[in-house]
Amino acid sequence: MTLLRDHDLARAFDHAAHTYDRLTALNPGYHRELLRSARRLRLPGQGEGLRVLDLGCGTGSSTRALLRAAPRARITAIDASAGMLGHARAKTWPPHVRFEHRTAEEAAAAGPAEYDAVFAAYLFRNVTDPDRVLATVRTLLRPGGRLAVHEYSLSGSPVHRALWTAVCRSVVVPAGTLSGDRALYHHLWHSVRAFDTAPAFTRRLTRAGFHEARALPVAGWQTGIVHTFLAAEPATTATEHPR
Repeated sequence: MTLLRDHDLARAFDHAAHTYDRLTALNPGYHRELLRSARRLRLPGQGEGLRVLDLGCGTGSSTRALLRAAPRARITAIDASAGMLGHARAKTWPPHVRFEHRTAEEAAAAGPAEYDAVFAAYLFRNVTDPDRVLATVRTLLRPGGRLAVHEYSLSGSPVHRALWTAVCRSVVVPAGTLSGDRALYHHLWHSVRAFDTAPAFTRRLTRAGFHEARALPVAGWQTGIVHTFLAAEPATTATEHPR
């Protein structure tokens, strides 16, 4: 199957935005594990005085997880899908959370942001060039800044690969078909199968220049299927930090 990419994928998410929250609610542990990954950033002081970027925020579930994990942080949430972003904006948020319709590259082009942390949920599997986006994330992070990636990334075990296929065939694709978004949920199924395993994505983070890259499991049925990836921007001085 040809995977959806870039403009076609953004359009697919636009179309699916009105049912997206309803379908993710069918996933046991979906919101709990997002919160687990957000808390793994270990932002001090409830995020007081920190700037955090939610990269690929979708309808705001990842933003809500960040807000719960760091309620005092200033959170900027961005997404390439106007439809998904519209549903996120329609929800109730405190004034220190803001939403922007842009890609990671567009955020970086706006100038040095010096974020203290970046959270990216279900993003890297969907981009054409993960290495380019990781390089962009490094320009957005201050020296010593933290990255957490919450992603469908299989362990490498044939058991977990078979479980993912069984879940997609029995639940994900039928539910997506009923909602009128069969192509998007077929993309979800096959994009996970085609994406890096957890060890491979950890190595990708290291090759990109991040320090202390590691993968942590989540709980429930998603164990071995979804991972939290943690890494840090090297703690260089401001003059040494590439811009």
